[in-house]
Order: sequence, then structure tokens, then C-alpha cells
Amino acid sequence: MAEELKSLHDLLDEDPEIINNIKVLIDEQAAQSLLSIFKDIHPADIAEIINHLTKDEAKFAFSTLDTETASEVILELDDNLREKILEDVTAEKIADIVDELDTDDATDIVSELPENVAEQVLEYIEPKSSEEVKELLKYRDDSAGGIMSSDFVSVMEDATVADAIEEVRKQADNIDHIYYIFVTKNNSELIGFLLLKSLLIHPLDTKVANILEEELITVHPDDDQELVANSMKKYDLVSIPVVDNNGIILGRITIDDIVDVIGEEAEEDIQKFAGLSEEEEISDSSIKISRIRLPWLFVALFGELISAVVLASFQASIEKILIASFFIPIVMAMGGSSGTQAAIVMVRRLAVHDVWFSNSFKKIFKEFIVGFVNGIICGAILIIATHFLFNAELKFSIVLSLSLLIIMIFATVAGASIPLILKKFGADPAVATGPFVTTMNDIFGLSIYLSIITFAFL
Repeated sequence: MAEELKSLHDLLDEDPEIINNIKVLIDEQAAQSLLSIFKDIHPADIAEIINHLTKDEAKFAFSTLDTETASEVILELDDNLREKILEDVTAEKIADIVDELDTDDATDIVSELPENVAEQVLEYIEPKSSEEVKELLKYRDDSAGGIMSSDFVSVMEDATVADAIEEVRKQADNIDHIYYIFVTKNNSELIGFLLLKSLLIHPLDTKVANILEEELITVHPDDDQELVANSMKKYDLVSIPVVDNNGIILGRITIDDIVDVIGEEAEEDIQKFAGLSEEEEISDSSIKISRIRLPWLFVALFGELISAVVLASFQASIEKILIASFFIPIVMAMGGSSGTQAAIVMVRRLAVHDVWFSNSFKKIFKEFIVGFVNGIICGAILIIATHFLFNAELKFSIVLSLSLLIIMIFATVAGASIPLILKKFGADPAVATGPFVTTMNDIFGLSIYLSIITFAFL
């Protein structure tokens, strides 16, 4: 009978104090009692529990796990915590854990180790696995080669269905997920693939060359992982082969790896929206995190100082039309929000290759229409609010709303255009959605607003 593992959610429903109980067992160094709890919990949930422990608690909890469970848990741990846990684990123990992993996951773990420890681990693991990991370590972490696994099932073009089934049986213990059987020439050049279904519906003596799928979608090992994710999404693939310039198959990337990539890319974009860095995730130093954030805060500070200069240059106008100053926050906020919305949408479209430069004008014009419609609606509301709630003159209400309309159109178009411009010049467009767009909208928004007010009344 299969062993039923409980999710952390179920355990918390049964015993809300389970985390505290685990902490008590760790304090008492009660390894066996701790293991009796862990044996009924899914490894991913064990990792979630360990992620919420202190460094010393996490080290003890991890040390109680058997090698197989540890290999599943280690992949789910936060990068920073995993590094600290492995500091106290011997190279031989790490090698045992690495031996349980697919080559792509093994490479991820080894790449994070100090150089001297990594060398020892590579000496302890099986020679074949060691060579494969060394080969994968040559590629960038965020490339197709960096996330591919060199474990795959392949047969030559003159093989039969029976040969393919036998090859699957041979590799079953070493490969967790077999989606396709790749078909190659004698020199390992990839020519197609077989679906598992094909092995079930065709006679055993059928030549694989007669039933293989020839419509190959492949990637190069140096391709960016985001490009791989977009290809798999576009073509609805669960696995994609990685080939070199000569069409020789090097490995495969599976959907579970791509799910991780999508999460990483989304998190990276969110960080860039705020002008942050990935280093923040792995740093415990407040000083270091401060240094990471300060440059973008300086950009924002410099931008707002320019805004202050703009305000000062219109001091006479503001003194004569005091009511105009009351609505500066509204105008600035609406312009900033409109620009950020457009920028985020455009960055996402660029990330999934939904925008080509040949049709970028069409996308920008669409954002112009959106800004115009939103500006008309918000402007109409502002006329009613200022005239009836603040008893402002109708002329002022109309001028204020006209200013808001122009600012929202400008901010929307600018927010959509800046990512395209940065992309054109090779910069990362996600940066555009941070303080850069916000401060630029503040400067130009203030200038537009106060210029219109001055022109209309003075």
C-alpha cells in the first residue's frame, strides 16, 4: 500500500502547535521524535518548515533526514539558508545527496558550494555523474545549458519499438520523468522523437524511423532561460531538447524546471520594478541591503529635487492661485499610476515577445487611446468633485481636468515607450518601471500642470 504523505496545511489543521512542537524537539535534540513527524510529511513541506526555523534549528533538522529525503528537501530550501546548512555538512555527505539528484539539480547544488568543497564533492560522486556535472557547470546559470539535464532516453533511427521500450526500462531507475524518447543518428544528431503513446499502439517490430515525430523544437545551450520558457509555453511542450550547432543532442529541459524559471523571472521583474537587486535575497547584512537600494533612491531623490525646482519656478503662480496647490498630489498620483501601469504591461509584453519593434507604434497608439479614455473619465469626475465639493470656479475645474487629461496621456505614452527604447538599446526594460518612470512623470507632470494653470489664469 502506498505511503500517504500529509501536506503542511493538513498538519496545521490537525495540530496548530506543530511548528512549536518541532522547535521544542529541536531544542531537546530529540532526533528520533523529529523524524517520526517528518516521515509523514512531504519533502517540500519539510523544506517549508525548515525555511521558517533559525539557522541552528534548521541545521539540526536537516541533519536528521535520510539521504533520499535530504536530496528532495535541499532543492526547496531558500538559497541563503541552504548555503548556511551545507557549511556544516561534510563533502562526502553532500556527495551522497547529490548522487540522488538529476544532473541539472546536482549542478545547481555544486555550483553554490565553495570551490574547494565542490572539487571534493565531484571526486566522491560517481565518475559518470561527475563528468556530466562538470560539463553543465560550463554554462551560465540562467542559460538553457545551465538548467538542462543530461539524463534522457534516446534510441538510434534503426531501432524498433521493442528496442525503445527496453531502453525506457533500463533508464527508468535513473530518470524520474520520461516524456519523450529522442531518436538520433549514429553520431547522436537529433532527428526526431517518440511519444510514449507510440510505444503502446504500434507493433514491437515497427521501426522507430517510421513513426517518429519530425517537427522538432529545440534550443541552444547558450539561449537564455526566459527564451526557453517562452518556447515551451508557445508550443505547449512538456520537454524540450538542447542541441549544439551541429544538431547533436546534449540534454533536455523539462516542464518542472521551467515552472521554477517562470517563478524566478517573475520575482526578478518585481524586484526591478522597485529598483532592487537579486542580491537582497541572499544577504543578511542590513548595510549591504542599504547599499543595494540607495542608488535607486538617489535617482528618486534627484528627480524630486528637480520637481522642487519646477515648483519653485512657479511660486508666483501658486501664491496667486493658492487652490491649485491643493490638487498637485492628485495630478501627480494619477500621472504616476498611469505611467507605471503602461510600463508594466509593456515590460511583460516584451518579456513574452508579444511586441515586435515593427508593430510597436501600434501598441503605443493603443496606450494613447487608453490614456485618453481614462483621462476623460477621471477628468469628468474631477470637474464634479472640485466644483461642488471645493466650491471652485467652473473655469478652474475645467482647466484642472484638462491638465489631468494631458498628464495622463503623456504618462501612459511615456510609460509604454520607455521600455521599448531601453530594449532597443540593449538595456533591461524592467528597470523602466521603477523610480525612473515615476520621477520623470513627476517632473513633466508638474511642468505641464503649472504651465497650463499659469497660462489660463495669469
